[in-house]
Amino acid sequence: MELTFTTPALLFPAISLLFLAYTNRFLSIAALMRELKSRYKLDRDPRIRGQLENLRYRIGIIRSMQICGVAAFFFCVLCMFVLFAGQELLGKGTFAISLLLLLTSLGLSLREIQVSIDALSLEIADLDE
Repeated sequence: MELTFTTPALLFPAISLLFLAYTNRFLSIAALMRELKSRYKLDRDPRIRGQLENLRYRIGIIRSMQICGVAAFFFCVLCMFVLFAGQELLGKGTFAISLLLLLTSLGLSLREIQVSIDALSLEIADLDE
């Protein structure tokens, strides 16, 4: 299989859109954490404390998602430089690393969504009582 400049260039818009989604997710969780922290200071409800711990865990996952996304972008750009230098085999290797990092980032995103759904289920569990 021949690897040309256009192949890694196809990842640029996808990775950029992922960064936007990850950043929006991070900002909304950060705002929610600030609000819950203020509520927890007034009312030491253990459920709020649990929600804050869940959000802290999710922020950690999002940080890892962003790190893997940045690394995927880095290796994608590096792949293009390597291809420009005429090193197709090394270019394939760096592109493969880029794809693996992107896949890891997407897997972490899936995990964060699962944790988010679990938190929402706990939040509305008291409605069933």
